[in-house]
Amino acid sequence: LSYLPLPDLGHCSLVCRAWYELVLSLDKTRWRQLCLSCLEHRHPNWPNQPGVEPESWREAFKQHYLASKTWTKNTQDLESSNCLSLFRRRKGRRRLCVGTGGEFSSLRAALAAASSYDCLMLLPGMHEEQSEVLLKVPVEDDDVFLLSEQFCFSRLFPLFQMISCHYSPLLFALISGYVQFDNCNFESGQLQIHAPGTCQVKFCTFSQSSIHLRSVALCVLENCEFTGSENASVTVEGCPSSDRNWACKHLAMLAKSCAASMWEPDPASCPVAKQDGWGKSLLGPVKTCEIVAGEEQSSFLSAAGAQALLGSAQEDTEFGENLRAVKEEEYPALDSNSSDSDLRSDDEEDAQAVYQLPYQAHSPSHTLADITDSRLQSNRLHTLQRDLKLKSLQQELQQDKEAQSLANSLQGCIIRQCLFRDGKGGIFIYSQGQAKLEGSIFRDLTYAVRCIQNSKVIMLRNDIHHCKASGIFLRLSAGGLIADNNIHSNCEAGVDIRKGANPLVLCNKIHSGLRSGIVVVGNGKGIIRSNQIYGNKEAGIYILYNGNPAVSGNHIFQGLAAGIAVNENGRGQITGNVICENQWGGADIRHGGDPVLRNNLISCGYSDGVVVGERGKGLIEGNAIYGNKGCGVWMTSSSLPHLINNQISHNSIYGVAVFCCKDNAGDYPPGQGGSESFQEEREGAGGENGLDSEEEYPASRRPIRVALVELNRINHNGAAGLHIKSSEAVNIIANVIHANRNGGVAVLQSSQLTRIANNSISCNSRGGVLVEAECQVELRGNGIYENSSHGIVSKGEGVIAENDVIGNHRCGLQLLQAANMKVTKNRIQSFRDYGIALFDEAKGLVQENLIFQGRSKKSILRPISNAEDCVIQNNVLLTFKKRFDMECMLINPPARPHIEGGALESCTAAGGQRVSSITTRV
Repeated sequence: LSYLPLPDLGHCSLVCRAWYELVLSLDKTRWRQLCLSCLEHRHPNWPNQPGVEPESWREAFKQHYLASKTWTKNTQDLESSNCLSLFRRRKGRRRLCVGTGGEFSSLRAALAAASSYDCLMLLPGMHEEQSEVLLKVPVEDDDVFLLSEQFCFSRLFPLFQMISCHYSPLLFALISGYVQFDNCNFESGQLQIHAPGTCQVKFCTFSQSSIHLRSVALCVLENCEFTGSENASVTVEGCPSSDRNWACKHLAMLAKSCAASMWEPDPASCPVAKQDGWGKSLLGPVKTCEIVAGEEQSSFLSAAGAQALLGSAQEDTEFGENLRAVKEEEYPALDSNSSDSDLRSDDEEDAQAVYQLPYQAHSPSHTLADITDSRLQSNRLHTLQRDLKLKSLQQELQQDKEAQSLANSLQGCIIRQCLFRDGKGGIFIYSQGQAKLEGSIFRDLTYAVRCIQNSKVIMLRNDIHHCKASGIFLRLSAGGLIADNNIHSNCEAGVDIRKGANPLVLCNKIHSGLRSGIVVVGNGKGIIRSNQIYGNKEAGIYILYNGNPAVSGNHIFQGLAAGIAVNENGRGQITGNVICENQWGGADIRHGGDPVLRNNLISCGYSDGVVVGERGKGLIEGNAIYGNKGCGVWMTSSSLPHLINNQISHNSIYGVAVFCCKDNAGDYPPGQGGSESFQEEREGAGGENGLDSEEEYPASRRPIRVALVELNRINHNGAAGLHIKSSEAVNIIANVIHANRNGGVAVLQSSQLTRIANNSISCNSRGGVLVEAECQVELRGNGIYENSSHGIVSKGEGVIAENDVIGNHRCGLQLLQAANMKVTKNRIQSFRDYGIALFDEAKGLVQENLIFQGRSKKSILRPISNAEDCVIQNNVLLTFKKRFDMECMLINPPARPHIEGGALESCTAAGGQRVSSITTRV
């Protein structure tokens, strides 16, 4: 059977079922030979993968063969279209041959002699006409070179031809009917299709040529190559026409069948590169970012563990599922017992009984819960791991009906398995046009896709790389679906969203760009979800000039700048992302940027976790900021962030740092604004800003006038938990500051009031609170327990009231130099040193404090030289005799901090005047 020609194979397949199966089994042999030996047919996977065999050579050969039978297959439903009568076989139908050896020497003469049901056959050779030719009957041709000033065909079916034009850029214009181009070469001209006409273009080459579609209801471009275009290779203009001809039904069925064959049954279990059939992967080793959280050990992948980030393509689709910590020794486990044990004394059993009271034995209704317990933190990280797992496109489409509807839509221009290269533009869609792009490659162009003016583009599984500008550009209320594409190595942004554009950007790989991965600017919107964004030279996602996207479920890692940058009044809802191993801040907010940054994992960065620079704002809530080489949160005093309910731990420097230095003009980290060209958006930003003023603060957000740090868990950081060097007021409310490797809170500069209230400050490697000279602070309602040095050391001014300062290894409270503090109604205890010690020129008022004396019998140490300036009165001294007395120490009222009732409502205070702050790194 493997030697039989095509007709004999067909006859043999009808003999019996066994022979039929034998004929089908010849797919890799005889069917392959037949397909490749047919010179008028190109390779089934041309032009993108000519070296990759199709799934079935027989099916590929069948599709080529049946392409010429389209006319006879569509003769039903005569009432729906008048043109069908032209293709019906009638006894009186003639085939008129035109050319050398034919009945007619010119096309015009043949048209004059043709009747309604005749067909013109163009013989091989050159056919030249000096003026426009209007065809009213079907034309078939084979191996023809057409040379004309202008052709305007109403219906054409060429099989193989070279088409060029020396006199006009217009090669073909179709006004009505249907035209099919199969295996044609177009040079230096344009093909125009006007509604209600439509077309199918397969296996064609366009050299310095293009296609212009105007309001076409449905057309299909498959397996075509576009090279050297001076403008867009394909232009789609106008809303798809509602006037559909007979061919639209045929094209819709063809498009649906091809789309079904492209989709794998379970994308989540298949590597993207293999699903897409891109051949040689341009990704190289696929990079992944993974998460692990165990009950006893909760370490995140360190920068030095880059080997764990390099996996196969199959591992890449399981992003976040199989993460293992590779350097457990770099960050300590989230086990408070190990940290606390170094701070306790083995021979002071009485002291240990007291130490357990403040932050371990009281219920959350009266105090902050024991958030430092390793199991609670581990559970939180387990929840993050589950919630932040990267979703596949199949999962996204199942959950998002809008995305599903877009993915299944068949309107306008459908472009599939095409190659666009070495030209100016790929696809240009405007004026409500619609296009669907699947499995195509765009490379070495100025841009791949531009979609503007309320147009819509659906892009599925395309490869877009090495564009001189942005890969995909949307503006002026454009929309659509951009899903499962590989977008990389472009000179500008991978995806550029501007001026009200609002696309769905799902499950793409956007990487290795020379600028940002995604830019949202000038009132741009969009939903950016479940993408892998990595290895870009600038910010992974850059939001500015009133851009306001919804960014969720993405993995943004290994960028050479910030993971997400929000600048110049940018906004956005940034939730549930994994942001790790970026060179600069995981999130960078500056110059009026005001995003909602919620429930993200920001870890293992080479700099700070979150940076809030000059005039930055935003709600930073519920994030896990872990294992960064710099600070957990770094902000300037001119910023107004609301930092609430975050877990900030195991960062190499400070947990939260506030600085007051000025930004140097233009001194941006790489990729944070200096070189981007947004002049048009910058000029229009002032007028657009008022449009969103009513929704500046949603109901869930309350406006703040002072930087607010509240209800955060700040623990196990490499330096002080909270470092303040600010020229503006700061409120530090109801945080847990625990087991940091330096002090708990250090206030080094505070020209305006720093309010530290209702915090739990415990088990830090140095003192609980340090206030330097000339600083203004209010310490109220805090629980300061079991720190390795003094509980509170102050050289500044302010109030220390209603705090519990218990079990610290040195003095409970120490006032030094020119300190001037009002110390009232505190409960203070130290077993080893004085409860309160005043040195140097310290002065102020110390009254109504309850001081518990330990075995040393030390209570208050005061200087004699300034007795007049230091008033000490009405303090109560208690000495313990039994363990029971010690346990009753913090019962009435319960151990601080207290966060009942309206405490949170009083967290804001009047703010001062803003000043500029800093980009220069410490």
